[in-house]
Amino acid sequence: MKKIWGSLLLCSSLLLVGCGQEEKPEEAFHTYMKDWNNQKFESMYDQLSEEAKKSIEKDAFVQKYENIYGGIKVENLKVKEVKQKEAIEVKGEAAEIPYQVSMDTVAGEVTFKETAKLVKEKDGKEEAWKVEWDPSFIFPTMRKDDKVRVKTAPAKRGEIYDRNGEGLAVNGQAQEFGIIPGELDENAQQTKEELGKLLHMSVEEIDKKLSAKWVKPEYFVPLGMLRDGSENTDLLSKPGVTSRTVEVRTYPLGEAAAHLTGYMGKVTADDLKTLEKKGYRADEPVGKTGLEKVLEDKLRGEDGGRIYIEDGNGNEVKEVAKKEPKDGESVTLTIDGTLQQKVFHEMNGEAGSSAAVHPQSGEALALVSSPSYDPNIMVRGLSQEQWNTWNNDPKKPMTNRFTKAYAPGSVFKPITGAIGLETGKLDPKESLEIQGLQWAKDSSWGKYYVTRVKDASPIDFDKAMMYSDNIYFAQQALKMGKDTFVKEANKFGFGEKLPIEYGFQASQLATDGIKNDIQLADSSYGQGEVLMTTLHMALAYAPIVNEGNISSPHLMKDEKNIKVWKENLISEGNREILKNSLIKVINDPEGTGKIAKLEGVTLAGKTGTAELKESKEAEGKELGWFVAFDANEPNMIVSMMIEDVKGRGGSNVPGEKIKHIFEK
Repeated sequence: MKKIWGSLLLCSSLLLVGCGQEEKPEEAFHTYMKDWNNQKFESMYDQLSEEAKKSIEKDAFVQKYENIYGGIKVENLKVKEVKQKEAIEVKGEAAEIPYQVSMDTVAGEVTFKETAKLVKEKDGKEEAWKVEWDPSFIFPTMRKDDKVRVKTAPAKRGEIYDRNGEGLAVNGQAQEFGIIPGELDENAQQTKEELGKLLHMSVEEIDKKLSAKWVKPEYFVPLGMLRDGSENTDLLSKPGVTSRTVEVRTYPLGEAAAHLTGYMGKVTADDLKTLEKKGYRADEPVGKTGLEKVLEDKLRGEDGGRIYIEDGNGNEVKEVAKKEPKDGESVTLTIDGTLQQKVFHEMNGEAGSSAAVHPQSGEALALVSSPSYDPNIMVRGLSQEQWNTWNNDPKKPMTNRFTKAYAPGSVFKPITGAIGLETGKLDPKESLEIQGLQWAKDSSWGKYYVTRVKDASPIDFDKAMMYSDNIYFAQQALKMGKDTFVKEANKFGFGEKLPIEYGFQASQLATDGIKNDIQLADSSYGQGEVLMTTLHMALAYAPIVNEGNISSPHLMKDEKNIKVWKENLISEGNREILKNSLIKVINDPEGTGKIAKLEGVTLAGKTGTAELKESKEAEGKELGWFVAFDANEPNMIVSMMIEDVKGRGGSNVPGEKIKHIFEK
């Protein structure tokens, strides 16, 4: 009997609990706020009262929120109930619940408090609390026929200048041509052909733009800008053709600094994966490559805007929010634009790279990659034809070579010489007896041997540098030993990222350590697995004329204090020995760098030819290198590498170009 009574009591308890589970108004509004925070506008509409639904259709409700929130660029939307000391008062079939809304918009943060009215209505067989919605839920004081307006105030992007204040990447204006489809006449085909020729577009490309879903007969359809930035008014007389003035990023040095400055482009779907959290939106301009990308956060700035409510007659009734634009920060580089152009034009389309640095300050004066492309075309409108031309060019003009490391060949020998002199393993006055043009340490090398181009036995340090004698430097490296060679060479920064505001490949002595004497011998004259960028190579010569130190390389002119990256690499006496030997390389009639001899200027430098092949017997390409500085006024070191110089003079190819760079 007790068991029966227990069961009855349990059932009664469950019934009482069930009766007490009637939804409270705040619970209903919490559900509404959750959907509001998640911008689930259709679900929000389903929770409106019948009276509210009579005032606006579901599609109109959803579209209203989407248009307004999208137009003012709502982010970080937070809707929450305002906590009160007293419980929410329910008066019969109605309740009032205070709430707060905050959001980030194009005009800054918007925050407001309001009170939501809820009513109890029949929802099928049950009663439920519904929201008495009106336009004030969007913004306070907003009424039925009011509209939300927004005016954006774009921030100006910061500009990039060279050390003399000349523009490298600046804001400009251009004439953008387009077509109003409804105004084309019976000569439309001819008009499109002429316009396409002017803009480097095919008629098919123009038709594709004209057939976009958003296009209407009366709309202006932008097609592109003239590559050279000029204006052409002849075509504007054609029916349907018109133009407008637009803001456009301009690169005054064009190809000469393309890989340095980079270019702007529109944010893509892939870009949004990383940029959306920073506030970027699709099709917004962003730095794609080069310094435009590296300095994006500094150059970009913050757009401003103004949001206001307008009544049905077009009168402004309330300002919701306003934010002034914050322009991006402009930067001044250490680059000398005139020198940058001179180096680029000297390279004359040859595949290669060049770097010029100030050895005392560490300032990068020129960073050139050749061949190149015109970044102005990238921002003014790139045709498929032009892209295919660049992309299929075997010299790869889109590749930034000045950031990449290459086999340096004999321009590495001054580093080997410095190591030997500093460790006392190399006596510059000692003459070595070396017979013939080939040499191997012993039979353990098998068929492998080191070669040289001139038999000049006996040979001392000066002659070895002047003739670029591989055998001499190989023997000196073996005398030093692998451990000493690697330890001392690493002091020049091998295996480290250059401390500069740009991404350079780290130079290396070896991929995975120097494994044997053959590799050590090859490394002594810049072969083996040695790789260096032209910038690092120029910096490696700096200790000869900078009290034994390498100053920290940099691109930003605002760095006032000179910082030392590597110090005490070469003592004073050894610096003189190295400098004098490099003077002979260029100024002695038998020096390998005599092509760069310049009247009135005492250049010092070194030649290098790096072989790119799998074995001694194999055929391969050659890289020509040349490094030089004015021995009497050493305020600039220029390093240059030219690809594929075999049969064309080897290091003479960059040597002649460097000579012209130093000409007054």
